[in-house]
Amino acid sequence: MPLDLKMASVLTDPATRVVICCGAGGVGKTTTAAAMAMYAAEHGRKVAVLTIDPARRLAQSLGMSELTNDPQPVNVGLGEGAGSLDAMMLDMRRTFDEMVLEYSSPDRASAIMENSFYQTMASSFSGTQEYMAMEKLGKLIELERWDLIVVDTPPSRNALDFLDAPQRLGSFLSGRLMKMLVGGGRGVGRMVTGAMSLAMRGVSTIIGGDMLRDVATFVQSLDSMFGGFQDRATKTYELLKQPGTQFAVVAAAEPDALREAAFFVDRLSEERMPLAGLILNRTHPNLTSISEASAQAALETVDDELTRGVLEIHAERASTGKRELHLLQRFTAAHPTVPIVGVPSLPFEVADVVALRAVAEQITSRG
Repeated sequence: MPLDLKMASVLTDPATRVVICCGAGGVGKTTTAAAMAMYAAEHGRKVAVLTIDPARRLAQSLGMSELTNDPQPVNVGLGEGAGSLDAMMLDMRRTFDEMVLEYSSPDRASAIMENSFYQTMASSFSGTQEYMAMEKLGKLIELERWDLIVVDTPPSRNALDFLDAPQRLGSFLSGRLMKMLVGGGRGVGRMVTGAMSLAMRGVSTIIGGDMLRDVATFVQSLDSMFGGFQDRATKTYELLKQPGTQFAVVAAAEPDALREAAFFVDRLSEERMPLAGLILNRTHPNLTSISEASAQAALETVDDELTRGVLEIHAERASTGKRELHLLQRFTAAHPTVPIVGVPSLPFEVADVVALRAVAEQITSRG
């Protein structure tokens, strides 16, 4: 039997300051983060929930028209003795702009933000969203306004991207190509013309001289921040290892999602990061003692159309539940010490506060 994940205890423990929901895309991280944040707020904590999901599902489920890059108070009918709940959605371009403004002079910041390469990078460069999620989390922690911060990580194809992206982006900005683009004191115009090395001519051929000029101008403007990028990424990464941080790995009862969850659990173990456990969403437990085989056998003796329909539905659900149990057993065999809580698939869409509370009840059902 797997260990029970006592998520209620994690969320209400004053020592828990950050909970990070991570996992593959499409497994319900946003809903899970919102439900846990609301539960903690209802139990007396001052909570901020940060979503990275551009689909705006968090705003809808919290009864808000939209979320911004700044925390906004949420009215979810918290009762007497409750804490508070603020919510926000990451705007990675604005977060990048704020970082440039903070660590550059006004003139240099203006030059950076008007640069076409910066504009592309700040909105669509691979890893930028994950890096800025880390940056925003670091800023929220520094404010010390909340007892608990719940983070919904980016909907990456690979769940490990959240941990890898800050180092990858920092390495890119301080890497060999970027140092070549700074040009060792040579002017950008000269570098892009005849004075280039053969390697740089090759780069210019591939991406175009104008783009290379924009990249070089951007790098030169940002030169004073090179060390800062890596230092800031390292600082926030180290925050994730602190005792007050807990990772909640979220997965669906599907092979790919559980495989991603296993990779993430292994990585957290390697990095010695605190793991609360696994939240398994949209499960289909057997609600009766009637097995799939019994339901199939009964179908051969029943003529009533309604009864046959009920038996067919039950047999299909029992089959799904059996398959999910087999997948979970494979996960627990490889990770026997990871606590787990299952969240049954709900017969309605999670689109309001009532539905969020239903999800929260399931997540915290083990205590």
